[in-house]
Amino acid sequence: MRKFDFNEHKFITMRIFALSNFINFQSLLMPRPKQFRKIDAPPLMQGYKPFGIPRSELETVILHFDEYEAIRLLDYEGLMQEQAAERMNVSRPTLTRIYENARKSMAKAFVEGKMILIEGGNVDFEKQWFRCNRCYKLVDGMENHIPCKNCKSFSNEELTLVNKK
Repeated sequence: MRKFDFNEHKFITMRIFALSNFINFQSLLMPRPKQFRKIDAPPLMQGYKPFGIPRSELETVILHFDEYEAIRLLDYEGLMQEQAAERMNVSRPTLTRIYENARKSMAKAFVEGKMILIEGGNVDFEKQWFRCNRCYKLVDGMENHIPCKNCKSFSNEELTLVNKK
């Protein structure tokens, strides 16, 4: 049986410590990629603005699609946070942070008289959504594009992709 060598043990311990610190340092440099938040459908509207002020004179607050979805699920549908988090494919603490950001953005827009634009974010829609450039109607897939009474012409060129699948 080999005799215990304190210096060899100390050397091995120091190498393990250095390696673990390197791994921890690497994890600080490379953040965990954000998980896509699941959204059923984009909102019917693109945003809101205060009455009586031309759009060109207004500053903008961005409300991301996931923030809109959190408000829709919690406040409009009345789901519990656990249920809403599951529907969005996020943890409950993440949903709480998304919801808090949404409330702050909306409060800023209301108090300071700013326009709210709903767009962007790290989201995953179940399917491709398009918006008509003429009447702003939402279309869930090219195959469901039908002429509406507000549009004088009808073609797929009038559609803009809302999300990328």
